[in-house]
Amino acid sequence: MSVCKSLKGYSRKHERLADLFSLLAVALFFGTLYIVLSYYTPIIGWLKTDAVIHVPIAIAVLLFDIFLMYMCLDIGASRFSGEDERCFHTFKGRRSGSGSIGTMFNSWLHHMEHVGKKHR
Repeated sequence: MSVCKSLKGYSRKHERLADLFSLLAVALFFGTLYIVLSYYTPIIGWLKTDAVIHVPIAIAVLLFDIFLMYMCLDIGASRFSGEDERCFHTFKGRRSGSGSIGTMFNSWLHHMEHVGKKHR
């Protein structure tokens, strides 16, 4: 059994825990915004002191924060997916290999509309 299937099963059995992960993702998002806006001046000063080292560290921390948000949202939303649904999906724009930005955006938009319908 894959990790994805075990997470789906666990979040379906314990919906309050899935709700907690969804709430944690929202709290992490707004907490990150609050910290960045509150400590804007010290953060910029820290980045300017040694940009070669501090900017990659700041980018890595930001990417890790985004990863945590997506992980929490995935755990929280996994209780709504169907049993026959595969765990990992990609939208058509990445699979088709089309070079047009407009076509890729259109495929992504249709994918997001389909995901939105599924989670209502």
